[in-house]
Amino acid sequence: MAAITATDAKNKFGQVLEMAQAEPVRIQKNGRDVAIVVSPEQYAALTAQQAAPKVRPLVETLMARSLERRKSLYEALAK
Repeated sequence: MAAITATDAKNKFGQVLEMAQAEPVRIQKNGRDVAIVVSPEQYAALTAQQAAPKVRPLVETLMARSLERRKSLYEALAK
């Protein structure tokens, strides 16, 4: 991952955009990370990965069945 200072990013914004097409660009201010610029493709991949189910479909099905069968128990415990 490339790194650039906030001042350089401001002065060379077009170059930062070009760099982001190849790899994420870390922007630093006073020695700490303040932003990361990524390409639209990389952003889409990240959001798709985040939206993917974290639990396998079979486990989700089993949980739904369990909730359905034990609904009255869960409602009683919730009171």
